[in-house]
Order: sequence, then structure tokens, then C-alpha cells
Amino acid sequence: MTRRLAVIGAGWAGCTAAVQAVDEGFDVTLYEMASRLGGRARRVDIEGAALDNGQHILIGAYTECLRLMRQVGVRTTLDLLRTPLQLVHADGSGLRLSPGRPVPALLNAIMHHTGWPLGERLALLRWAGLWALRRFRCDAALTVAQLCAGLPSRVREELIDPLCVAALNTPAGRASAAVFLRVLRDALGSGPGGSDLLLPRTDLSALFPEPAARWLEAAGARVRRGHRVVALDRRGATSWQVDGDPYDAVILACPPGEAARLARPHAATWADRADSLRFEPIVTVYAHAAGARLPLPMLALRSSDTAPAQYVFDRGRLGGPTGLLAFVISGAGPWVARGLDATAQAVHDQASRELSRYLRPPLRLMRTLVEKRATFLCEPGLQRPPSAIAPGLWAAGDHVDGPYPATLEGAVRAGVAAARSAAGSPS
Repeated sequence: MTRRLAVIGAGWAGCTAAVQAVDEGFDVTLYEMASRLGGRARRVDIEGAALDNGQHILIGAYTECLRLMRQVGVRTTLDLLRTPLQLVHADGSGLRLSPGRPVPALLNAIMHHTGWPLGERLALLRWAGLWALRRFRCDAALTVAQLCAGLPSRVREELIDPLCVAALNTPAGRASAAVFLRVLRDALGSGPGGSDLLLPRTDLSALFPEPAARWLEAAGARVRRGHRVVALDRRGATSWQVDGDPYDAVILACPPGEAARLARPHAATWADRADSLRFEPIVTVYAHAAGARLPLPMLALRSSDTAPAQYVFDRGRLGGPTGLLAFVISGAGPWVARGLDATAQAVHDQASRELSRYLRPPLRLMRTLVEKRATFLCEPGLQRPPSAIAPGLWAAGDHVDGPYPATLEGAVRAGVAAARSAAGSPS
């Protein structure tokens, strides 16, 4: 007899868990409280354009993301723009990796970095070599700032800090060095193309959640949009009821607070750990300048106390309207505290300084979006909740215990793991 499984939450982790559970032989129902799938990586409509609630990028090492996308019919070679890793500023300075194996490409890029004196480049190479000798492992109590304290300040400010906040959404002074090194290890050690940037050419809902929903429905699964689950009740030793409907297993792929609400009557300790997570916002400022075209689809910006954004995306080069720019502020807590109007104006002023050669006529602010609980704070020693909650009940999401920070790959891997665990559980 086919076992029934409910997945609660249709972000990237939930959509993945549902697809994997169908592969494992379950009869699946996917619940989503919103009308649009995708969770914190979803489409929003701004002035008639299909954009996103925030900018997400993938890298070539995100093997599970790419596998699941292809499984549900996403044309990854067309819907993702693949480029070698580049952290380049508007003035042309920065780090440019060539295609091929990541380690030789990185060494070559460092040695040919025109903005750093030879001594600074050699210092970075020495430190990178030391991390490699230690297999990209370190004391779990270290922050990224402590790990990199011996590097020249310019290298930290122009490379380490923007990489850290982009990967972990946590400032280097608070970010876990162990997780940061894990990200570097996977990017550099996964073979040719592992460090490549994969930039979405379509909106984030179309990139995976909506194709996943169509795939699920074609496979006989049910996708219930606009349904917030009210009650999760134990039905037997390992079986459950979701709003009165019986299931043999349940995966909570909703945000940590919502998962804690549903799990608390059955696993208070797990719920307490999920509720204890602290979060950091990400702000995206959309703006437009008619005819503007940046030299690359993504440029690094020099952020400071008066310049909020770390990156800008030219959406016109990524399938969107010409002249549409998306400025990203990761680790945005201090700027959210200043207010979104002040933040948008600071981004406008920053862009007018750094991108002046590309912005004629002047930049027009369109909309400022804040994802207040974008990611958990990835600090040293963080205790994340495990995937297993109770017999027949699992959690999936980028917040679940694992080696990755809050990334799309972390969410997808958690969804796969939860579905596989459910398939191996007693019926």
C-alpha cells in the first residue's frame, strides 16, 4: 500500500522534499500558505516586471540544486548564466577567475590582481595554502574576522568581507569561520566549474518552485496553495494528521517559527531550538536608469557606513528590462534600523558615485524590499535544530543542522535528506 506524506511549506526545501518523496514512492501532498511558491526565493511583480524578493545566485558546486532543477524540466543551461567567478568593481579592479579548474584559476587571478601590491597577493596565497593544508577546517569557535586577522586589510575589505557576507549573510566579525571554510572548500574542490557563478535569467519562482509544482501534479501529487496548516496531530506511533487528513509521515519545510508552532506539542525541545535561531535581513533596492548597461551582469560595490550595497545586478543583462538595476545589502540589520527610505537614498548616492559612468540619465529609485528573516545568523557554535523531530516527523530547510549556511543548496540538500529519511522510517 502506498504511504502518504505531507510536506508543509513550498519554498525550495519543501518543493525539493516533495519531488524526492515522489521518487521514494510516497503519495505526496504539498501545503503552502501563500499563493506563490518559493518562500524566501520567489517572484514579485514591480512595475509590470517579474522580479524577485531578493537576489540569489548559485555556484557550480551546487550539484543538488542543479540535479533537482533538471529533474523537473528546468533548462539550466538557458535559465542560468554561467560565468567564472568574478568580484569586479565598476572601475575594473577586482578578482577575475578564468574558466577551468578552480584552484589554478584562483592562484592565477590572485597573482594578476592589479589592485593589490605583490606583498599582499603573496600574503593571501600563503594563507590560502595554509587553509588547504588544514583541509579547510578550523576551530569551531573562530569568526571569519579572527581567521583572517593576519591578512592585509585591503584583502580583507575587498575580498574576504564581501565573500563572507554574500555566502553567510553575516558580517565577518560575527560569522562562523568553519562554515565559511566549508563553502570555500566545496567551491574550490568540486572540479572544473565548481566556483563558477550561476546567475538566474528568470524569476526565482520560475527557476524551480513552479516547475516543481507542475512536475508534482503531473506525477499525481497535490499542491495546495493558500492553505496554512492549523493543526498537526499525532495519529499513531509514527503517523500523523494534518488539519484532519491522515498521513504516514510529515515533513515540516516551513520557516523555523512556523515549524516550531506545529512541532511544539510533540517535541518541545526541538521547537525551543528552532525558536532560538536569530536572523539577519537582506535588503534589495530596485532602481532604473534608461539605457544603463553595466560592464558585467554583477558588480561588487565598496560598502561602508555611508554606502550600504555590496553588489549590484544588471537585470537588463539577465532577461529583465534594460536599465533595471538591483542593489543588494546583505547583513542589513543596521540599515533596516535606519529606515528603508534612508537606506534607499544612501544606495542612490552610492550608485551615483560608483556607477556614474553608466548612469545617464540619473538613477530613479523604484522599490525597496526587505526580507527581515532572510537567513539565520551563521555564528560560531550555532546549534541548529536537527532534521529528525519525532517518529514520522522531519524538518527540512536551510536552517536545519548541516554543513552549509542559509543557501539554496542548503535548503535543497535538507529537503532531499528529509524525504530519504522518511522513506527509510518504519511504516
